[in-house]
Amino acid sequence: MLAAHVAEQHGNVPPGFAFALDAGGLSAPSITFWSLHDADGLAGFGALKELDAGHGAKEGEVKSMRVAANRRGRGYGHALIAHIVGEARARGYRRLNLETGTTPFYDAAIAVYARAGFVDAGPFGDYAASPHNRFMTLDLAQES
Repeated sequence: MLAAHVAEQHGNVPPGFAFALDAGGLSAPSITFWSLHDADGLAGFGALKELDAGHGAKEGEVKSMRVAANRRGRGYGHALIAHIVGEARARGYRRLNLETGTTPFYDAAIAVYARAGFVDAGPFGDYAASPHNRFMTLDLAQES
């Protein structure tokens, strides 16, 4: 599922604008990876990357979230993002960021993020603005 996810992400934006991580990238010490299973097996996965925002402030980045095609529309995406947001809160992050694509292929994912409270924002970390990338953020410092 991960290999298919990475290939699909790289196939839906021009070269140099896809940032989905493979297994090696997701095994970095700054990343926590979760898989979601149901009675039929692997239903999805998601990851949270810790970012150093400077001056001791911590932020997170949602990485490589995916729900199996035959399980979409059942709430698995919402469960994954809720888990990631909950973990970011538990870690004391002040903000949770994400990068996604801009084509209609990404509309369903963007709807999941928006429903979880993410809003459009500018680039963060090492990302640069482009017509192929969309950035969203969730301010956890204002939530209790």
